[in-house]
Amino acid sequence: MKKVVVGLSGGVDSSVAAAILHNQGYDVIGLTLWLMKGKGQCCSEGMIDAAQICEQLGVPHEVVDIRDVFQTEIVDFLVTGYSVGITPLPCSQCNKTVKFGPMVKYAREQWECNSIATGHYAKIRYDETTGRYQLLRAVDRNKDQSYFLYDLSQDLLSCSIFPLGELNKTDTRRMAAEYNLKTADKPESQDLCLVESNGSMRAFLDKYLAPKPGDIVDTTGKVLGQHDGIHHYTIGQRKGLGIAAAEPLYVIELDAANNKVIVGDSEARRRHRTKGTESECTVNRVNWVSITEPSTPIRAEVQIRYRSAPVPVTVIPLENDRVRLVFDEFQFSITPGQAAVWYKGDKVLGGGIIEQF
Repeated sequence: MKKVVVGLSGGVDSSVAAAILHNQGYDVIGLTLWLMKGKGQCCSEGMIDAAQICEQLGVPHEVVDIRDVFQTEIVDFLVTGYSVGITPLPCSQCNKTVKFGPMVKYAREQWECNSIATGHYAKIRYDETTGRYQLLRAVDRNKDQSYFLYDLSQDLLSCSIFPLGELNKTDTRRMAAEYNLKTADKPESQDLCLVESNGSMRAFLDKYLAPKPGDIVDTTGKVLGQHDGIHHYTIGQRKGLGIAAAEPLYVIELDAANNKVIVGDSEARRRHRTKGTESECTVNRVNWVSITEPSTPIRAEVQIRYRSAPVPVTVIPLENDRVRLVFDEFQFSITPGQAAVWYKGDKVLGGGIIEQF
């Protein structure tokens, strides 16, 4: 019987992933990573639900304390990024360094097992022609999480199983009910675990960053209002600016050096060019996933945010794990610190982190 370590957050998705593999005859070991204290899927409440799922399935359940790793790799990473005016994406970083990497290490060292599984909505396929594991979008495009998994190495992909990749969310809920899992009706997690545990991103950041009042200005430098820290804002933000205006205003730049939030209307967004253009951007820390790094430019479709629509792009390889993305059309709200992930159809070709302009 083949062993598999299944990451259990206490949510319905990971519960069904464990149940599917258990019913397929796998020797399942449930593993919950203790990331932090408080509410949320990845914390104490989730641990209790995960333990009960394992008891229901009749499989062992282990908890591994990696709070120190989470603090260093995610909390400190986020705080540092926000403090200098970028909007870091924690999920891809967390998947690689906090979840998948430690899970594989635990499986190999503690259970002599080379397979892990999670409740992510994505698919993996081995391409015999190239000898590479390919990462693909899930069947359910509304739940597809391949964007957050672009940074997984070939070794991690080779060990991973995504039982939900061929399912729609309605199928997952139905199967949870059929398996009589206690998480079948558990509400969806709506935010980052850090947001859930702290109530809001503002509350989380306020625990680590002191207020630093400054000006909110338009593109001419005219002062329109005040802020209490640029870490409370992100590129493209429209709501919560606290400024009355005839037309909607958007954050178009965070000037960390001068502690200013620069805003403008839609036309000002298009005109603003102080730090580059939004017809292209540079991406660093690139991981080539389903293909090896090309030596010449390639055509692809790219997402610059999780919920953004894929758009046509030319990907130009640069030195030192960097690429330049040249968009066919002007893009609003290219945000330093967020991930850019490029696809060919459903196949994830590669991805990386958008650099500061």
